[in-house]
Amino acid sequence: MSKAIIIGGGVIGLFSAYYLHKSGWEVDILEQGDLTDNCSHGNAGMVTPSHFVPLASPGMIEQGIRWMFDSKSPFYVKPSLNKDLIGWGLKFMKSATKKHVDRSAGGLRDISLYSSKLYHEFEKDSGLNFDLTDNGILMLFKSQKVEEEERHMIEQATNLGLDAQYLTPEETRKLQPEIELDILGAVHYHCDSHMSPNKLMKGLVKYLEDAGVRIHRHTEVTRINHDGGKISSVSTRDKDFTGDKYLVAGGSWSPGIAKLAGLSIPLMPGKGYSFMVNNPVKKMTVPSILCEARVAITPMNGGIRFGGTMEIGKINDRVNMNRVRGIVESVPKYFPEFKLAVPDERDVWFGFRPCSPDGLPYIGVTKKYDNLAIATGHAMIGLGLAPATGKIIADSFNEQKPAIEAGLFDPDRYN
Repeated sequence: MSKAIIIGGGVIGLFSAYYLHKSGWEVDILEQGDLTDNCSHGNAGMVTPSHFVPLASPGMIEQGIRWMFDSKSPFYVKPSLNKDLIGWGLKFMKSATKKHVDRSAGGLRDISLYSSKLYHEFEKDSGLNFDLTDNGILMLFKSQKVEEEERHMIEQATNLGLDAQYLTPEETRKLQPEIELDILGAVHYHCDSHMSPNKLMKGLVKYLEDAGVRIHRHTEVTRINHDGGKISSVSTRDKDFTGDKYLVAGGSWSPGIAKLAGLSIPLMPGKGYSFMVNNPVKKMTVPSILCEARVAITPMNGGIRFGGTMEIGKINDRVNMNRVRGIVESVPKYFPEFKLAVPDERDVWFGFRPCSPDGLPYIGVTKKYDNLAIATGHAMIGLGLAPATGKIIADSFNEQKPAIEAGLFDPDRYN
């Protein structure tokens, strides 16, 4: 039996373990934490084929510069002389073109639709209940400028074969009749889904451990050993782990891990925040994204999760409550009845989304080592793309052709 060593116990590493184990592999997961604070636990829980435009897109640089002067803005790059940030920023600017967006759209659509299909198969095969629901998502907007942008997005989505529908305010209210809306209109992406990420993560960890996958918590990799064009083992503080194939799936910590093998994976952590309202004044059935505010709102476990912001900078444990206030203050502009209180800092979750400079994930086996793969850089859509990413990795390790073309996500594109 072949053996795989996975570095990283987030949702990408867990689904890679799931598909490898399912195809007959022995699997060890090495996780530096305790699996309770991964980025996927606190996100919006959305599976979004509608998100076919990468973060690096036209207009983001100009918009980002304007947002940098607003402490409550949805996107912020902390100015720094850090060479990694400077290098990332230069690559981001080079990628933020229409040509890049057009080239990426089909690939992002394909991997998202594939992942959605795999989620439904996984739900059936595993027997886990993580509240997977196919109500789509609503993109809500208040300004004519954003309405024009969203109409253009509908045209693009339709051309890509996605099910998207423009809604008037009255049509939107019929989908959620209990909730008062103050909007100019909405787009309903019927192709999208949502779930409870906490239930998914907890259930998936138990499922894997019950199946025999070994998860080593509080186990930080300190060295990657290689012999020629192969990885021979990885070392932690007190033990070496040897396998036939190795996977770096460490989320925002992946660049440091890859560096141990002499690889460059341009990546910056994008800190996001979320909080739960467990007894909302009104029940919500369809998740929503507030377009101008870049805030995601998802019904979850009988409550509602509110999340947003993207802070590009170094990993740190500080909670920027101004960012949280920005989320809180944006909600009543769209939902007048939702008069949210600013949550206590202890009730605010934060996590670090791994952001590549071109907005595309890194997925695949490296050229430098034929038994080492990378799976990271998914930014805001890591949870949604996890099954597809894990299946692509498993297919690669099994020397089988993946069901979709994954060349766009080449892990060596910056090496």
